[in-house]
Amino acid sequence: MPSFDLRRQLEDLRDGNRSVEDLLHFLQDYPYQDLEFARIDHHRPLRTGFPEVVLGRGKTPAQIAKIVESLTGRGYPVLVTKADRAAYAAVAGPTPSAVYHGLAQAIVVPGPEPAACREGVLVMTAGTADLPVAEEAALTAGLMGSPPQRVNDVGVAGLHRLLSVLDDLRRARVIVVVAGMEAALSSVVAGLVAAPVVAVPTSAGYGASFEGLAALLGMLNSCAPGVATVNIDNGFGAGYLAAQMNLMGQQP
Repeated sequence: MPSFDLRRQLEDLRDGNRSVEDLLHFLQDYPYQDLEFARIDHHRPLRTGFPEVVLGRGKTPAQIAKIVESLTGRGYPVLVTKADRAAYAAVAGPTPSAVYHGLAQAIVVPGPEPAACREGVLVMTAGTADLPVAEEAALTAGLMGSPPQRVNDVGVAGLHRLLSVLDDLRRARVIVVVAGMEAALSSVVAGLVAAPVVAVPTSAGYGASFEGLAALLGMLNSCAPGVATVNIDNGFGAGYLAAQMNLMGQQP
């Protein structure tokens, strides 16, 4: 992602394409905007290279809509994770450009193309039940300038499925492995490739999986080196980390 749209704004001012008053209006809510129920961190892209991402869970549709409206139009995409269709309906009124991604349960307001872009992230699932979390990871990585390759349903119960895509795995710069149950796939993949593996435990599984705790512990106790584990069902965190690693040295 671009470090922030501020450079473009300053260049427009220098070139006479906008007035001082316009720029002051653009900057009036920095470093944050107080909405009473939320303080929107408009300064975050300047610090980290990517804007604040909204967690939809726990917020009302009206709150989400107001937050999205405050983030929209500032030169970068807006992403809301763990959002339902009621939240999207509230967002789409004031922000008609918003798009709902049903499988990922995410709302996206498109922005300009990322200044830095590089392929190299591969997002894979152990099973079809892991797809929602994988979609969230893939969507996040793509918005950050790392359009991912996808490989689905290659869990260890049928290891020949994984071996059939081994060439794709070995070409990747970063691999996101999304798995529930006992989550053995992350260890197997890390033992086959040189690329770092971002492991995402999911809550898919039966009673003794404890809603993803068994998968989390399995990934944290991986016998293969090179595995970094995020929290249960945290596709966003995995996609973000994968894109950061993939784009190292590419940021403007």
